[in-house]
Amino acid sequence: MPAAFALGGPVLGNPVLATFAAFGSFAMLLLVDFTGTIRDRLQSQAALAVACGAFICVGTLASRTTWLAAVVTALIAFGILFAGVVSSVLAGATTSLLLSLILPVSFPGPVSSIPDRLAGWGIAAGFSLIAISLLWPAPARDPNRASGIRALRALARRLRVEIDFASAGRPESMLPELDGAVEAADAACDALEKGFFATPYRPTGLSTSARAVVRLVDELSWLNSIVLRSAPPMHGPPPSENVCAVRRASARTLEVCAELLEHPGRDEDELTAATGALQRAVGELERTSTAKVPESAAEPGEERTDHVDHARRVVTALDPSFRAQELSFVVLQMAANVDYAAKAERRSWVDRVLGRQPAGFIGFLTAAQQRAESHAERHSLWLHNSIRGAIGLGLAVLVADMLTVQHAFWVAFATLSVLRSSALGTGQNIVRALVGTTVGFVIGGAVVVLVGTNTALLWSLLPFCVLLAGLAPATVSFAAGQAAFTLTLLILFNLLAPAGWRIGLVRVEDIALGGAVSLAVGLMLWPRGAAAALGRALSAAYVDSARYLVEAVAYGMGRCDSGGPAPAPPEQAAVQAAAASRRLDDTFRGYLAERGGKPVPMAEVTSLVTGVAGLRLAADAVLELWDGDASDGGDRAAARRELLAGSDLISGWYDRFARSLSGQGDVPAPLDADAVADGRLVDAVGHDLRDGDGNATATAVRVIWTGDHLDAARRLQRLLAPPAQAAVSQRALG
Repeated sequence: MPAAFALGGPVLGNPVLATFAAFGSFAMLLLVDFTGTIRDRLQSQAALAVACGAFICVGTLASRTTWLAAVVTALIAFGILFAGVVSSVLAGATTSLLLSLILPVSFPGPVSSIPDRLAGWGIAAGFSLIAISLLWPAPARDPNRASGIRALRALARRLRVEIDFASAGRPESMLPELDGAVEAADAACDALEKGFFATPYRPTGLSTSARAVVRLVDELSWLNSIVLRSAPPMHGPPPSENVCAVRRASARTLEVCAELLEHPGRDEDELTAATGALQRAVGELERTSTAKVPESAAEPGEERTDHVDHARRVVTALDPSFRAQELSFVVLQMAANVDYAAKAERRSWVDRVLGRQPAGFIGFLTAAQQRAESHAERHSLWLHNSIRGAIGLGLAVLVADMLTVQHAFWVAFATLSVLRSSALGTGQNIVRALVGTTVGFVIGGAVVVLVGTNTALLWSLLPFCVLLAGLAPATVSFAAGQAAFTLTLLILFNLLAPAGWRIGLVRVEDIALGGAVSLAVGLMLWPRGAAAALGRALSAAYVDSARYLVEAVAYGMGRCDSGGPAPAPPEQAAVQAAAASRRLDDTFRGYLAERGGKPVPMAEVTSLVTGVAGLRLAADAVLELWDGDASDGGDRAAARRELLAGSDLISGWYDRFARSLSGQGDVPAPLDADAVADGRLVDAVGHDLRDGDGNATATAVRVIWTGDHLDAARRLQRLLAPPAQAAVSQRALG
């Protein structure tokens, strides 16, 4: 920044060029940090420079008319802020883009000033490309990918140890090894989840590989926290060889996924072989499981209690095969995502430029459209914040221009700095900004008074002040960052046009004015903050995910009915559930980023967020179960009635649960297992779903497994009720 500023000021003698070069350096190097390979980072940096140049032109053209400047600022600011939901790259560049708009709008200038402004920003952009390439070039980094690789390997080891433990008769001597494997898997998945939610925006770009990798987060969390934990290996009879074969094949597939994710250039034949072996193991499991479906759960003369006990034994006998099938589904999903990521990274340069995607994967434009449409909904926190930020910046420009403040830019930038998701958070930031700015003003004023007109000494202090302004917000506090930035500006403007300590007093006044605008906007628009929004987002996500599960079960029951037309898959329900999940993801990040203590432990709130993914993935699993030809004869009416009634019961509970999260009623008690309903389902399957030789059909097993997926959604209730009760009782949500 000092080099760019010096080139524009003392060397070229152009104050406008020097000012835009200085602030452009802040925007291009201090306020944005792209990730990826050096080529990706340079491409993103160049694209940012072009976009900033366009905003400088638009801002300059609108700057000479007050109302036009305010309207243009609000509209473009909304577009910039809302576009961040599409990609973490855009979200990470939001402040830089807004700065390139605020600066020219706040400094009215004629059209003839545009070349100087662009030249100043262009110098900063050129210096930024050189600095990124030569000054400590950061290595390519993708925390999600690295954490995902560790989690895949830890879960593979856990599966292998559990198989060995169960096959060996569960000896006590193996318990330490088993406990260690489980703890390692928990730690790896927790680290992945924490890293994923550590950023204020979803850490994925629009690239195919990034989108594929980020899908692993929900799947790995579901696999570890729900699928594996729900089947303790310390109890029950030894697993059958078919179940062990599925689990071993799943472990091998996870290991190959980790290797391919770490080295995308290696041959994918190994993954193809691993997934093929897993699919064959699942097919054999389905074939052998038909032998466990009885003729009927209700034999002639059998008492009711005997009937229920018999049904429970049948369901228990099929339970290990269902667990293996559930495991295989999520593992195959992960394998598909890793395969997409690897294929995307092996694409030729031409395919990348033309946007050609691997077969079966949506393009980046479709992905961007889906993400944007997910938040074009009135309860979206991202939409709220985008509107709030746009109105706040537009008002700041309007007020500053109408009051003819000396440096309108500081008013708008102060508004951007302190505006948060709640009026309380905004007020706290105003206080910190004013305190920090006042401290910076006092220190800077003292420096200016002591230094006087010795510009050589000011030039020597400038690099250290810039360094401090960059480090202080992250290493000390927001107030310290404001103090360092104020000190930097005092030196900067005294080098351009010596004004002594008075320039600092002007900045204090402008910060107060910008903070007042932010506070007013925060009070008027959604002042309750992210906690209330999180309750609503959780509520909507559970409603939509439960509806998706109900429609998936109805689709499966329609698929096994040979008498009617083939039903259409519940695509709209799947889209709505995914959209609600994306809104929840971003709202949860806003909740995490909001300052202040959290009344409910974060682990419990996170479990509520993870539960949504589990419910939605259970619906995906049901769809996968019935994908293909399910017409093998037989009357399915009785089985269909039982499953549809069961899905309605489950959905009703989640609807009540969702209302409680938004402050409408108490958290419902988890549903108990219905052994009588299990008996009716087994009875229906035993009577109606048999082939000509009297053996149970594959459809019979799918029906039982569908019922098991519904039961998994019921068992999930016991994991969700306690944290929900804690959150509702503490008024932490809703």
